[in-house]
Amino acid sequence: MEQGTQSTIVGFHQDGYEDWVADLSCGHTQHVRYHPPWMLRQWVITEEGRRKHLGTTLMCHKCMQEK
Repeated sequence: MEQGTQSTIVGFHQDGYEDWVADLSCGHTQHVRYHPPWMLRQWVITEEGRRKHLGTTLMCHKCMQEK
């Protein structure tokens, strides 16, 4: 069973708790937290790391829920 659809990261912003959120090409957003040992996305804490991930894809579970 398919778990989600791929969507391209087009930008980033921080939420009210200062966690990083990816802005996706589908119009949805997804948290991209760095909280070791559970979430190991160290790249998200630097501007260069976030810039390098622009154009990469994430699974968008919200898109699947809308289908």
